[in-house]
Amino acid sequence: MKKSFVPLRTFRDLSDANRQLHEWIMQEASIRKHGTTHEQPLARFAVEKPLLAALPDVPPVLAVWKQVSVHSDGHVVYRKALYSVPFTLVGKDLWLKATDTVVQLFHQHGLVATHPRLRKPGDRHTVRDHQPPAAQAWLEHDPQWCLTRAREIGPACLAVALALFNDQVLVNLRGVQGILRLREKVGDQRLNAACDRALAFASPSYRTVKGILDKGLDSEPVAAAPQTLTDTYLSGGRFGRDLNSLLLH
Repeated sequence: MKKSFVPLRTFRDLSDANRQLHEWIMQEASIRKHGTTHEQPLARFAVEKPLLAALPDVPPVLAVWKQVSVHSDGHVVYRKALYSVPFTLVGKDLWLKATDTVVQLFHQHGLVATHPRLRKPGDRHTVRDHQPPAAQAWLEHDPQWCLTRAREIGPACLAVALALFNDQVLVNLRGVQGILRLREKVGDQRLNAACDRALAFASPSYRTVKGILDKGLDSEPVAAAPQTLTDTYLSGGRFGRDLNSLLLH
């Protein structure tokens, strides 16, 4: 149509375009020999027409199949999104079936996980029952439990937890749980010192605290935070005026 019908033609309206297209199909395109079948399309259609069946009442579900590997965190990756599977399948190869709305995972022809389809890169859908028992126990620890444990570790650790919870409680709950889990590895003193350093750099997050501990920076002295507000700003600014003076004009 683009190369043989449309060039050098003009159309008054849509009806005229459809009329010309029908004439071109029936009088030219369908009676010349096709380059692949070496038959006239009309003659070929006469043979195939009796074999055509009606479309099903319910449209078929289109799906993409892909072989994926289970990472050490118990998730597989598809289109840059992460989906959990039972932790016993870590290191295994699975078959993933993705439709427009659902992602399913199969191991040895058996369905092992079903998830809603995620669209945003980096999104993660985790089923709690897929996690190891120890991880499930940590997921049950609510914010109040985390604050109690953080208070036991030290004031800096408590301040980091409060800073995260004051932002978004549910989003940052796993981050606080991750910080508290570091207690088992480094102890209260080092963890509290790392939190103190993270606060000094205005970066209270799991990634910062873990990075400080991994690099051994928790033993370094924490410099006093620089004073960023000068007298000019504290006193209202050089050209600042109070409300009463503004209302006089």
